[in-house]
Amino acid sequence: MAAPVEKKVTVASVAAYLGSTGLLAVLTAVQDNAGLVTGLPDALEPFVLALVPTAITFVGGWAARHTPRGPAGV
Repeated sequence: MAAPVEKKVTVASVAAYLGSTGLLAVLTAVQDNAGLVTGLPDALEPFVLALVPTAITFVGGWAARHTPRGPAGV
């Protein structure tokens, strides 16, 4: 029997999706206003922007509870 997907994995996956789509929506809305990342070198911008969904995923996975497991070997 396949083990269930841990809630932490599900929460982190949903957080990554929402964080990514939310970030893309914000970037689309401010596309004509580069003030969001003006102070960064062009080569660094994508890496800094990628930290937003990464941080949301980390916090979502960290905050979610573990899925209870049975005894080892069962």
